[in-house]
Amino acid sequence: MRLLVQLTSPSPASETPTAPSVTFTLDGETVEVADDGISLLEALRDLLGKKTPKDGCSPQGQCGCCTVWVDDAARVACVTPVRRVAGRRVTTLDGLDPAERRRWAEAFTATGASQCGFCTPGIIMRLAALGRRKPVVDEGDVRTALLAHLCRCTGWCSVLEAARRAYQTTAVPPDAPRDLVAAARRAGIEGATDQSVGPHVALGGGGFAEDTAPADALVAVPDGHGGWVVAESLAGARARAGKVQGRNSTVAVGHPLAVAPGPWDLELRTTFTEPGYLEPDASWCEPGGTAASPLANGGAFGGKRASPVTDAARRLADEYGRCVRVVMAREDVVGTRPKRPPMAAGVGHDGRGVVRVARTPGSGTLDDWVGALRQVLPEVTVEEVVVPGPPVDGGLRGAGWVEATVLAAALDARRGGRVGPGQEVTVVSRQGGRVTAAVAADGAVTLRVAAGTVLDEVVLRSYAVGAAHQALGWVRSEGVAVDPDGAVVDLTIRSFGTRRARYRPTVVVVGVFDGGPRVAAAAAVGGGGPAAAWLAAGLPPDWPVDRGGR
Repeated sequence: MRLLVQLTSPSPASETPTAPSVTFTLDGETVEVADDGISLLEALRDLLGKKTPKDGCSPQGQCGCCTVWVDDAARVACVTPVRRVAGRRVTTLDGLDPAERRRWAEAFTATGASQCGFCTPGIIMRLAALGRRKPVVDEGDVRTALLAHLCRCTGWCSVLEAARRAYQTTAVPPDAPRDLVAAARRAGIEGATDQSVGPHVALGGGGFAEDTAPADALVAVPDGHGGWVVAESLAGARARAGKVQGRNSTVAVGHPLAVAPGPWDLELRTTFTEPGYLEPDASWCEPGGTAASPLANGGAFGGKRASPVTDAARRLADEYGRCVRVVMAREDVVGTRPKRPPMAAGVGHDGRGVVRVARTPGSGTLDDWVGALRQVLPEVTVEEVVVPGPPVDGGLRGAGWVEATVLAAALDARRGGRVGPGQEVTVVSRQGGRVTAAVAADGAVTLRVAAGTVLDEVVLRSYAVGAAHQALGWVRSEGVAVDPDGAVVDLTIRSFGTRRARYRPTVVVVGVFDGGPRVAAAAAVGGGGPAAAWLAAGLPPDWPVDRGGR
């Protein structure tokens, strides 16, 4: 069977030269596509309708979400020109042997290794290729393979567990029956949005806007000046917008605020940090319709709560009289979407002090950040300081409350002489979730969690471990560099400082207690985890404390 797909040009046909074609085998079928410089990922998703490879870095070759096989070798499709696969075999997750695909999907579901499900199709393709290449795969092999990937949600522990399970050559005992409806309810509590749980999620079927948009929709991308460029295809829109590939700079992560003078027992400065969700903002809308949510199967840690893509999709669909799909590239997300507000805090033994929080030009009010902080530290004076920088948002997950909780826990530990590795921190979240966290000298994390009726232990543990992983990253390695004018200068997805699989610590959830109102375990870990990590590091005054150790 041959399938010929031509990329529709936004220019008159008489002005557009005929592009050469490329023929290759895709999931067992011969296909032919026009090649006018597009990537394999653009060909797969926009011309051939293959949605399991995801576009997470747009294209930087850094997140691994678009991993496919080319002649049975794992390769990231976003930086592979489609002409490079001429005459070759390309396999997506859709083309994997059904039994093998089912084995991996069930392993990821059984271990909680897939939350939103955006990164997992690429990870599965990488690990399945590894398993075919090596008859015996150890954890070191898996960690090395995962260096090509990022996962923001899970903290890697469950991914490694899923790999061990999928690689088992002996029969795996059947799992105890799980209520996946109850599991989805627990995931919704943890992610603060409706979510789905099951093998279809691990296979990339989380309902992402970029996957569900009609194939004939116009495509709009940011023009770099606050507007949108519209074309018949994503490649055409990006070309018209003059999209420039994001790069890293040599600029160090800095701290925009100084601690106020005072006789403080505890000081802490933080920097601009990126929410770090892997699925870039996207939406689509029919004329007169309701725009698709950019959230899909995850909450984006609060980072998409005011995303511009829905309003743009609705307005442009009405303007053009056609369905319009709005897509932000990774560079757009890093350069323009809100960051966590930096702060500089000095606190005395009596809980009094001064906390300075950074507000940047064009950012909204930080009243929610200040209010959350004062719930924990009512005696501090809060000063908003306007500094150059990207937009900040005080409504990101736990913002204000987490910072205050960390300061209060550290101040209490310092009073009691309990600073150093292994010191326990007990935190109760605003919703009532409770965690006791400790971080050992080798980075191992222990959590005792109480979050009401469990509903599904696999999901609860997955979110608790993921929150601990993010907590360690925030304290140790995460930050976004900006220039003196406040522009973000590191525009790649790896510039966030997100901790990779090789540096994954062991996270053990030693107790998940039943009973009581259902609340989010991750919210409590989000406060207790950073406090325990900071104590283990000895309370240095600047975060991140070990940028080079990511």
